[in-house]
Amino acid sequence: MAQQNVKPGTPVKTTASAPKPAAKATDNSIHFIFDKGNYRLLIISIAVVAFGFILMAGTTDIYSTTKIVIAPLVVLGGFAIGFFAIFKKPAAVK
Repeated sequence: MAQQNVKPGTPVKTTASAPKPAAKATDNSIHFIFDKGNYRLLIISIAVVAFGFILMAGTTDIYSTTKIVIAPLVVLGGFAIGFFAIFKKPAAVK
């Protein structure tokens, strides 16, 4: 069975006009999601996590309190600072 070529009908015209684009804002400044404080906290969190891994490193006395208890708590604290830095809202733009 052969398919027939059908010409499209005339376009349908509507009475409603297209929505007008919103007025452009005159403020051309760029607003970032993070501010300087957020980045500072992220860098601090990276340093704290790195310090925790340094505390875990080493070959002597594998079962020391520092490697088993303190270093993992330092690493978790660094991750907590990182999450806080991500979720912290920047100060109001003046």
